[in-house]
Order: sequence, then structure tokens, then C-alpha cells
Amino acid sequence: MSNFFAELKRRNVYKVAVAYAVVAWLLFQAASVLLPTFEAPTWVMKAFTVFLALGFIFAVAISWAFEMTPEGMKRTADVSPEEVRALPYWSKRKFAAFIVGVVVIAAALLTYQLLRVPRSTSTPAMDSKSIAVLPFENLSSDKENAYFASGIQDEIITRLAKIADLKVISRTSTQQYQSKPGNLSEIAKQLGVANILEGSVQRIADQVRVNVQLIRVASDSHLWADTYDRKLVDIFGVESEVAKAIADALQLKLTGGEQQALAVKPTNNSEAYDAYLRGLALEARASSPHDSEKVVGFYERSVQLDPAFALAWARLSRANSQVYFGGLDKTTARRDAAERALNTAQKLQPNSPETLLAQAYYQYWVRRDYELAKGTFGRVRELLPGSSDVPAALALIARRQGQWDQSVAYWEQTLTLDPRNTQWLGLAAETYAMLRQFPAALKTYDRVLDILPNDPDTIASEAKIYQAEGNLEQAGRLLAGINAQTHSFTVISTKINQLMLERHCDEAIRLIQGRLAESRDLSDLERLFAPFFLVFAQECAGDIAGARATAQQLLPLLETLGKKDPDNPNFAAALSLIHAVLGEKDAAIKEAERAITLLPSVKDAVDGPTHEENLAYVEARFGDKSRATLTLQHLLEISYSNCVTPALLRLDPKWDPLRGDPRFEALVQKVIAPK
Repeated sequence: MSNFFAELKRRNVYKVAVAYAVVAWLLFQAASVLLPTFEAPTWVMKAFTVFLALGFIFAVAISWAFEMTPEGMKRTADVSPEEVRALPYWSKRKFAAFIVGVVVIAAALLTYQLLRVPRSTSTPAMDSKSIAVLPFENLSSDKENAYFASGIQDEIITRLAKIADLKVISRTSTQQYQSKPGNLSEIAKQLGVANILEGSVQRIADQVRVNVQLIRVASDSHLWADTYDRKLVDIFGVESEVAKAIADALQLKLTGGEQQALAVKPTNNSEAYDAYLRGLALEARASSPHDSEKVVGFYERSVQLDPAFALAWARLSRANSQVYFGGLDKTTARRDAAERALNTAQKLQPNSPETLLAQAYYQYWVRRDYELAKGTFGRVRELLPGSSDVPAALALIARRQGQWDQSVAYWEQTLTLDPRNTQWLGLAAETYAMLRQFPAALKTYDRVLDILPNDPDTIASEAKIYQAEGNLEQAGRLLAGINAQTHSFTVISTKINQLMLERHCDEAIRLIQGRLAESRDLSDLERLFAPFFLVFAQECAGDIAGARATAQQLLPLLETLGKKDPDNPNFAAALSLIHAVLGEKDAAIKEAERAITLLPSVKDAVDGPTHEENLAYVEARFGDKSRATLTLQHLLEISYSNCVTPALLRLDPKWDPLRGDPRFEALVQKVIAPK
């Protein structure tokens, strides 16, 4: 045994073991500082620790079997004891200096860890003055009265949002939950609130019963509960009474203005109020232009029944402004309808938050006066501090102005008030995509999928991210199940684009033709643009004659729409492309430039650059490679909707006319840093 230990010493195994232990300790200390800084998963530290432990065994084994000499590594058995003692590499002085140096560095790291302020890993205390109003249960025998229960819930939330001392979660974040769920603590954690209001509504003829209970989630205690039995004509005051009772139960400080705002009675006409609630309920779930028109119809019915119903006039103005902004109806008649409704609301209640909100949306959506809209939204924020609508609108305006950092900051504020609002989450993700911050966009879309698993529109949005990155394999996996029967046109168009990028153009043609042949309930928008996609799929497949025939069929329709709505840049851009397919250069260039004039990038940083990209494509088709390439170079340097990327330039058939041009090929290889 004594010979064994002597051999360990002769072979420097002791020194290697000590040196390895000290260096491993240094590396462990460094990792414990650096890995949390880079937010590495916990398993990385565990794996690193195991690696260091296994490395110790390996180092000791190597030191037993080999010796470092001036001629390199040799087996210890081939080196005499005299040679080992003569080697300079393991002198006592150098070894001691090495150990001391490593220990000093490790001690410094340890001191830093002990003195630095630790990051809190505990969950922050929940704000006691926070509330979520869950969907009210419809106890009516007529299930069609669900809109009535939904409207009562929405009106209570609107009133609570007027209290500055209270954090209120928006209805869009709460509507996904059941009326009386069993997991209140989990819901409260997801929404970031301390209190939850549950309720039910039962309507029989003109009799209405409303039950409500306020629950403090941490203690599972009922802070307050009440039942209201009213005639339908007297139901309007219930929302105000509930809001005031909640304020008392939570000991909120109400200003005189807030008390007055809670007590406002919107109308005395029960039928007008009923139509208004129907409009609210449909607006919350509207998913198509047809739904938006029905919303307008409900609000129009409401103001016809009660011309003094200011709240309904404000909602009518907003609904018309939204249809106008959507792009399919940008006629003067629609614009005037939004303005008339707003003017009426201003005459009736000029300073109400709902009227000011309608005014702000009119300035934003119709007039596109972003600075004026920002000022009005600022006034609304003072009156509706708990509304997520305001910071969301400011986020959207900021990106229209090209103020991208501000937009991201406003989205963070919005999602604090409305953390499970899939609309806001989707728009925030879209903003990240415009900035080419693709990992952040995917992460935000994943939050939507946590709420709406397998949502096809969200999955298609993620596929578009992968397309922009050039990862067609992953995009294809996400879109694998899409066919002509898929309901969403957004999803279908993403699938068509995928097939074009993969150069499966014949398959894209079959998908479009199958869609047009098999689906009888297509929207007007899709019936217009599905043939439009067909034109370019036919070109991609080499069927030039077929593409021109389809384009010739579309031309009269687009010209009619353009004359009906001459200020719509989307119709001008579509016309430019059809003229380009037909070989009509002058008309194509003229319409492409007109689209830019109607919506320049300086006025709209989101959609304006898309018309510049359209002009570049038209120029490329007609051989002006220099101008097209210069435009694309500029577009790669800015953020905008569905922005071009080097991968898309490389893959998209639309840019085939530029292939081989050295300037274009340089853009294809360009590395774009996220904005």
C-alpha cells in the first residue's frame, strides 16, 4: 500500500487531483454567476456539475497513465523516475503559484455572489385592489338570452374601469373562463388579481334577477354578495349599484367625478338597451365583415329606439369607423356615417369617456390624424384608467408612426391589464414580427396557443414567421392539415404562399380552384382575392395564358371597385398587379405609384411600405432591376407589415426576374439584425 501511494505521488496524481478540484471550483463559481445572467434553464447547471464530476475521474486516470514531457505526452511507464523529477512543469513553486492564483479568482467570484443583491424568486404580493369579473351565467330558459348576461357583465366592467384606485381585467381576458369555475386560485394567478366577481342573470319576460358575489381568492372568503330583482325597464341601475358595492367592499377611494360616472343611467328605453347589449355581445366575438355589419345594425336599431342614447351613438360611430378602417368599405358614405354618429354623441354627452373614445377612434381610423388621436386617447385614459383599449390603441398608433419601441412598451402595459386577451397578444406578436424579432413573436403566439390550443389562425401566423426565416420545413409541418375545406381565409392564403415558396405551384392552383368550387359560404373578400391568388399561381406553374385569362376576368371587377372607392390604396395596388400580368406597363406603374400616394410610408409605417414593395415588384417584372433592387435594399432596413426578408427574396417566385443580378444576390445573402 505504501508503494501505491508513493507511485501516486511520483505520477503527480495528487497534484492533478488538487489542481482539478480548484479549477472545477472556479468554473462552478463562474457558472453560478453567468448562467442566471443569461437566463439559462436549471438543467444546464445540473449537467455542468455532472460534467465536472466525470471530468475529475478522467483527469486522474490520465495523470496516472501519462506524463507531460518536453517531447509531448508520454506513457508514464516509458518515463524513468529520474526524468519525472527533472521535468520543470510540476515544480513546487509553479504549482503553488497556480493554486494561489486560482483560489484568489474563485474567492473573488464567491465574494461577488455573497454581496450582490439576490433576485427575488418569490411571487410578488397580489394587489388587493384588483378584480376580474368572470362571465355571468345565463339562467334564463331561453338560451338566446346569453347576450343579455354578457352585456350586464360588460357594463359592470366598464363602470369598474372608471375607478383609478382599482385594477380591472378586461372582459376579453375573462370570457374564456366558465361562469363558476372550481379553480379560482389558478384563474386569479393567471389574471394577476386578488378578487373575483361571479354572477348570474335570469330573465323571464320583463323580469330580471341578477345574483353577484365578490370573492377574496387568497382566503376563499365572500366579501360581499347580493341579489337584484328588477323589471326590465329598471335594469339599467343594477350595473351602477354593483360597481359601487364593490368599491365599498374593497375600500376604494372614489373621487367625486368617479362617483358621478358610476351613477350615470344610459337610457330609459329597455328595447334600445336590449339592442345595444346585442351589439356589444356580437362585437366581442365578431370575426368577419358580415359580423361587423350586423354590429352596426344593432347599434342603429338602438339609437332609432332612443335618439338620446349617447352611449349607443358612440358605439355606432366606433363600429362604422372600424369597418372603414378595415379597408373593404372606405366610401364617403361610411365615413360620413361614422362622423354623424360621433357628432350626435358629442351633442348629448361631449365629455363622457365613451364619446371621447369614439372620437379618438374616428381620428385614428378615419382621419388618420395620429397626433390628434393620441391626445384624445390620453384624455380617455384619465377617465378609464382600467381600460386596456387605450394603451392598445396607443400601441397601434405608435407603430403606424414608426415609433416601434413605444409600441412595444404600450403592448406591455396593455397585457398587464388584459393578460389573456388573444387579440392583443396576436397584435403584439405581429408587432414583433414587423420588427423581425421572430423569437419574441413566436413566444407571444405561443401564449395565444396556451389559451386557444390549436387555433388555426395563430398556427398560420407562426408558419408565416418560419417562412420569413426560410424554414419551410417547419412551416410546412404547421400547415400540413390545411385543405380547401379550411374555414379561415387567412390560413388558406398562408398555405397558398407556402406552396408557392416550395414551388409546388400546381398544388396551389388545385387548392384555390377547390376552394372556389366547394365552398359556397365564402366572404366577398375571399371571392375577390382567391382568383387574384390564382393568377400568380398559374404564372408560377408556367401557365402564362391561363394567368392572363384569369387576370382579364378580374380587371373589370377591380376597376369598378376602384371607381366606387377611389381613395382605397388596396384596390390601386391590386389593379397595378393585374395590369402587370397583362403586360400593360404604363397602367401598372401608374396604379402602383397611386397606391403609394394614397398611403405613403411617412403617413403609415405599417402598411405604407407594402405599396413600395409592390412597386418594386412591378418594376422588376418590366426589367427595371436597378430601381427595384434599391427599393428592396431600403425595405430590408425598415420595419413594416409582412416585411421582406433575405429568405423570402431567395424563395419567392415573384422575385425571379431579379435573379442573377449581382445587387439582388447580395441582398439575398444579407444578414438582417432585428430592430
